[in-house]
Amino acid sequence: MAPPPFDRSQPLQDLETDAALRAILEGTATETGQQFFAALVQNLAKALGTHGAWVTEYFPERRRLRALAFWMDGQWIKDYDVDITGSPCEQVIDTQRLVHFPDRLLDLYPNEPVMAIGAVSYLGVPLLNTDGVILGHMAVIDRRPIPEQPRVYAIFQIFAARAAAELQRLRAETEVREREEKVGRLLSSAMDAIIELDDELHITRVNPATERAFRCRADNMTGQNFRRFVSPDDAGRLVALVAELDGRPEGQQSRWIPGGLSARCPDGDVFPAEATLSRFELHRRKFTTLILRNVLDRVEAEQKIQSLTAETELLREELQALHHDEALIGESQALRQILRDIGQVAETDATVLILGETGTGKELVARAIHAASTRRARQLVIVNCAAIPATLIESELFGHEAGSFTGATKKREGRFALADKSTIFLDEIGELPLGLQAKLLRVLQEGEFDPVGSSSAKKVNVRVLAATNRDLEKSVREGQFREDLFYRLNVFPLRLPPLRERGDDVVRLASAFARRFATKMGRTIAPLTADYARRLKGYSWPGNVRELQNVIERAVITATDGQLNLDRALPEATTTLSSFDRTSEPRPGIIRTAKELEDLERGNIMRALDVANWKVSGEKGAAKLLGINASTLSSRMKALKIQKPAAH
Repeated sequence: MAPPPFDRSQPLQDLETDAALRAILEGTATETGQQFFAALVQNLAKALGTHGAWVTEYFPERRRLRALAFWMDGQWIKDYDVDITGSPCEQVIDTQRLVHFPDRLLDLYPNEPVMAIGAVSYLGVPLLNTDGVILGHMAVIDRRPIPEQPRVYAIFQIFAARAAAELQRLRAETEVREREEKVGRLLSSAMDAIIELDDELHITRVNPATERAFRCRADNMTGQNFRRFVSPDDAGRLVALVAELDGRPEGQQSRWIPGGLSARCPDGDVFPAEATLSRFELHRRKFTTLILRNVLDRVEAEQKIQSLTAETELLREELQALHHDEALIGESQALRQILRDIGQVAETDATVLILGETGTGKELVARAIHAASTRRARQLVIVNCAAIPATLIESELFGHEAGSFTGATKKREGRFALADKSTIFLDEIGELPLGLQAKLLRVLQEGEFDPVGSSSAKKVNVRVLAATNRDLEKSVREGQFREDLFYRLNVFPLRLPPLRERGDDVVRLASAFARRFATKMGRTIAPLTADYARRLKGYSWPGNVRELQNVIERAVITATDGQLNLDRALPEATTTLSSFDRTSEPRPGIIRTAKELEDLERGNIMRALDVANWKVSGEKGAAKLLGINASTLSSRMKALKIQKPAAH
């Protein structure tokens, strides 16, 4: 039983120090933590008969003390936090020794707030950890003098050591909690599954990534044997690998698991996983840490990157194509009909077969159809069937699985998969190998295909546009193109007219090309002259719009004084000028006007037509006599308004 409190009317030197020591000890023996500090200061003040007592924690970076417990005049002082500068506590902290002011405290520290209670004496002692670092201090104050008594000092030193130990223990506990919280956050934020196993491979702890990987709650996994979460073969491997790690020296008990593991979810799904294994000992018990990474997640991420890369390339091609839309410029009846057809078919999902000579703008028509369709929000996927080797075109179109052929180290999505919910343009469809035509027919009819090396079909929703400069009907007759595929592609045929049949569109296109190339090169080019327009219309343009574009670019490059240089740019002189009747050729020194030259050309053509009995093409036709293509002659006849007489 604790002794009764000392008589406060008696001076401190008359106290029985052994009784005081016993009272403080019994009052704090059963307490820890914050309750210990409260019991300590309350019993310290009571046993020593002082008006107040407190224990503080020191913060050196701010030179402040914060009270852990402060008992004064029979009540608690809350939230006591003070700067030590100019206070008796400063000497305790700075000297790290017991400091005693037996009397006249107010004279020494008149501005100290705690002295407002009229304290005249002070006794304080530092709280040090085992390394001698100051943690805080413990002190008492009184309105009466506190005489020097070595036994009282001894009481202070004893309980100061006890308070320091408790404060150090609390700080250690706080650090442990903070470390555990950090470790918990680290485990929770990890993307890999982290699993702790006991010595018999029972699960003792898992992180949230494990729950996601196995689609199973942690409380349903904890306590289970991990063998049920891997294949039987892998369960046996785990046991052998754990035994191997136990035979290694300390510090080397971790390793990769060769070939990974085949992990099994409770619902039966299986996924391949890379894995590492490590062993550690805690409280004489062995534990295993297993870290798993779902390889399928990485493969999906790689496929996503591949897909984004392919879409980026398609976007780049799309941007480049925006600079070549001049091919659809024109006012000719043939072009107007094509534009009307595009407007009618674009909003449907019908398959379109675009036919025309090389360079007539088949790809631009495909882009125009896609841009006006309901699928325009996604990118148009373009495949040039003639530019891909026959051995690779199946993989390019339909994709492949890893290991399906030599060099196929990764799974790859094909162009049809990229075009899902969009449009695919198969340029030069006539070049598609006969063996692949059946696969393409399946996509058109059923909307599915098998990637190379895959045993399962893949469904897609793709609109197909195709183009060719070949005569596919002839290819069908010759057995080079499947008849069923031809009719499946030929739902809505679009025949693009060659440039030589578009009349004045040649001049309009040439002007547009000239403006674009001049702007690109930072030059100023004069408009096309009437003579240049005539020469451009007189050429046969076997390469169509593409050839015209190249000619105008050369003419801009070699331009002199702002004038296009067609003499250098055109591949040959206009044939109609070289076909005049020799008797009609101008004599040396005579300069003809454009109108005179036009009349000469008209007369020359009329004579050839008369000789050929108005037959334009063929072995005995007028074109043969003039030495020009029949299509060129037809264009010139239209330009010169030459019509066949009714008598013929």
